[in-house]
Amino acid sequence: MTALVLIDTQLGLQEIAYYGTERNNPEAEENCGRLLQFFRENQFPVFHVKHNSTELGSPLHPSKIGNNFHPAVEPMINEPVFEKNVNNAFIGTHLESRLKAQNITDLVIAGLTIEHCISSSVRMASNLGFDVTLVSDATAAFDKIGYDGNPYSAEVIFHSELANLKDEFATIKNTETLLNELEKSF
Repeated sequence: MTALVLIDTQLGLQEIAYYGTERNNPEAEENCGRLLQFFRENQFPVFHVKHNSTELGSPLHPSKIGNNFHPAVEPMINEPVFEKNVNNAFIGTHLESRLKAQNITDLVIAGLTIEHCISSSVRMASNLGFDVTLVSDATAAFDKIGYDGNPYSAEVIFHSELANLKDEFATIKNTETLLNELEKSF
């Protein structure tokens, strides 16, 4: 069985200035919403993960409006929400046990950001034995300053992460391709 896992699709991850100077894939949340709509319409399981930062200044701190889910992916009452305060959706949550209790073997993972919680969670999911599909245009990255002091654009960070996760930890597909494939599988 296949499930959708939406990770940290929260308002605070639109606050670019806190995380860097640029973010790629401005349509990531909308693509997460498209995936969510398809999974709901076809009655596939959906799981939401929410990051509760322990840093008071973070837009994702529970006291901030940025901690709220993006409107495109607001959970429904029957969709489980797992709250975490680390960069891995499986650490400190019951996500793994809930997935296994429902005999879920395949995960479609989307959300924010690829260089943090998405990468950590995709790797862990794969290591736990799940077959993972990462939806490339339903995630995004921020620019970074490297250990060497050199700037790395959001696009470079994004594509480097996809290259690192490809094949060993996940199959990479875009929203349109995945939805077309899922539609044909019925």
